[in-house]
Formats: sequence, C-alpha cells, structure tokens
Amino acid sequence: MTKEFEAGFEGTLPATPEDCWRAITVDAGSWSWPIRYEPRVGGSETGLTFYGGEVTTWEPGERFATRCEKDGWFNELDYTFEPRGDGTHLKFVHRGVFLEDWDTNYDACRQHTAFYYHSLGEYLTHFNGRPAVYAMTEAPVASASRDGFTTLKKALGAPDAVGDRIVVLGEEGVVDYATPNFLGVRTADTLYRFYGRNAFGWPIGVGRHYFGDADDRDWAAWLAEVFG
Repeated sequence: MTKEFEAGFEGTLPATPEDCWRAITVDAGSWSWPIRYEPRVGGSETGLTFYGGEVTTWEPGERFATRCEKDGWFNELDYTFEPRGDGTHLKFVHRGVFLEDWDTNYDACRQHTAFYYHSLGEYLTHFNGRPAVYAMTEAPVASASRDGFTTLKKALGAPDAVGDRIVVLGEEGVVDYATPNFLGVRTADTLYRFYGRNAFGWPIGVGRHYFGDADDRDWAAWLAEVFG
C-alpha cells in the first residue's frame, strides 16, 4: 500500500543565494550525486529519479522545484533561498510516495537528507565553485549485516568525534560528520562520504567527491577484502 511522506532541511548556509543556487542546480555532483536540470520551467530533470522529472519552478537565487510522477507515484523537491546576513537561509522540502516498507524508507530518507545537506555546507565552506569528479562504490552484500558499518569504521581506523584527525588509506583528513550510520571525512581535495546503509538492510556505499586528482585506489577490491 502506498503512503506519502515529507522530509527536508532548513538552515543557513555559508554562501550567497547565487552560490547556493548553483551548487544545487548545477554542481550537485560536488556534494550529493550528479543531477542535471534544463534551466527553465518545463525543463527536464535527469539523474535524480529513475523516470526523470520536470522543472516546475525556476527563479534563480530565489526558488526552485521539480516533480516526477508515474502511476500514482510521485517525487517532488522544493527549494526556497533567502539572504540571511552573509549567508543564505535554505528551506528544502522533499515530498513523495514510498511503495513499500514505509518506515524503513522514511528513516533512510531522513538520515540521508541530513547527511547530504551537511555535505552541501562542507562544499560551500571549503570548495565553493570548484567542480568535482564524483565516484560511488557499493560494498559487497555481506556489508548489509547488522555490524557492517562497525566493521568498515574499524578497517578505516575511524575515530568517533567530529574534528578528529583521520588517515583514509594514506590520505590525511578530518572527520566532518559522525553518526551511528554515516561518516564524513574531508581532506584538502576530497570529500569522502561513508553510507552505513546496512542500518536499512542495504549494502554500504562509499562516495567520493574529488576536487583535485581522483585517487587510483581500487575501492571495490578494498571493500571486498574488508567484508571477505
């Protein structure tokens, strides 16, 4: 049985409305994953949803919205940008429908949203305007076990607190986000995002946003070794 949901983010970001607008509508791959929008009302959205969607509001620096719908299912994003001192107050609302396992999917949506919009703040603070090469590697199915994320953090030697120093496979960085199910690490040229999706019964994901040269590590092989 289908059921609608609503999640979102509201907070002040350390950048102008124009910079926030560009980060969301053009440079999404620098903090979440690559998504493309045709810059007009009625323009297409690609990369956000499986079916593709349509831009429903396009007011640069002020308001932006998209919607995708099919056979009773829909996914809708709505952003409002407001100047606030030296920054921008962003209100983001995500509405849609989950077709099954509503509680698990809603919990996952809320936790992922919090992580993504923290990552947006990291991007705007430390890498604003710099395009990134995005990569995502999914860990083996075995990582979906209850202790999967604990196993991953142990292999990384990850500390527990935001602000702690960490070395990610030879690269020095700092923990910028730490919850029971998600870990963010920022280095001089990369945002590493570790998604403990085992909490929802799914394999772990390791995302990277490279603002310099992409590393040559075989992440799939490393994860296979960790969960072998």
